[in-house]
Amino acid sequence: MAARPTTRFAPSPTGYLHLGHAHSALLARRAAREAGGRFLLRIEDIDRTRCRPEFTAAILEDLTWLGLEPDGPVRVQSAHFREYGAALDSLASRGLLYPCFCTRAEIAREVAAIGAAPHGPAHGPDGPLYPGTCRRLAPEERAARIAEGQPYALRLDMAAALAAAGGPLTYEEVGEGRLRCDPARFGDAVLARKDTPASYHLCVTHDDALQGVTLVTRGEDLRPATDLHRLLQALMGWPEPAYSHHPLLLGPDGRRLAKRDGARSLREMRAAGLDAAAVRALAGG
Repeated sequence: MAARPTTRFAPSPTGYLHLGHAHSALLARRAAREAGGRFLLRIEDIDRTRCRPEFTAAILEDLTWLGLEPDGPVRVQSAHFREYGAALDSLASRGLLYPCFCTRAEIAREVAAIGAAPHGPAHGPDGPLYPGTCRRLAPEERAARIAEGQPYALRLDMAAALAAAGGPLTYEEVGEGRLRCDPARFGDAVLARKDTPASYHLCVTHDDALQGVTLVTRGEDLRPATDLHRLLQALMGWPEPAYSHHPLLLGPDGRRLAKRDGARSLREMRAAGLDAAAVRALAGG
């Protein structure tokens, strides 16, 4: 890790920030400040069906109120799909991607059918692994279906990718040392689909490299994704940051704070009369 680290806070504008977000941002900023480094902000708004401009504006407002302004310009991912497309083209030119025409319903049916077999389907961090149906299509059939205008996702051919990466992959976890990765447990991961032209996994590794991020601080729930991220870094020749996965803040009921569960937002706390110092204290800052 560099002597002066660059860290980042990278929320998705699918709702208002809550204490869990503030906790993560404070940890990232503290890691940078204690070593005289930089703290960056990135808006990860690649999900065009769920992300909204008003939430982006609210994120900027909340961070300014908390005193967590970034060092340098804010990167907004939705303005850079062309860059992510170039990365996808690079992988495709090396035979590491293939088009997948299966719908979610078709995949679910095939996985269910496999589940009735003696050995059942393999499982990864996100559930049953894709069985590789479209990986086995002939090039001529793929081309014909694309020419017909059939929608498709782009999947990483995991076996080919691991062979191209060469050798075992590891990453540096702060306080734990080097840990071995197992990207294969993700199976043939989706790196792009019609409604999301580039996946979280591709965009986050691309941007960490582009922005010179040397220390990725994020929640423990994202630790499994590091295995796939290290594979993409190895395939693309992107630098390897160090990682620091922190425990998640929990609510009074012992469950992790989450937007979908109605976690109290920072805006609600401000409206209730709490000042920034009080909210930072609640967030562990």
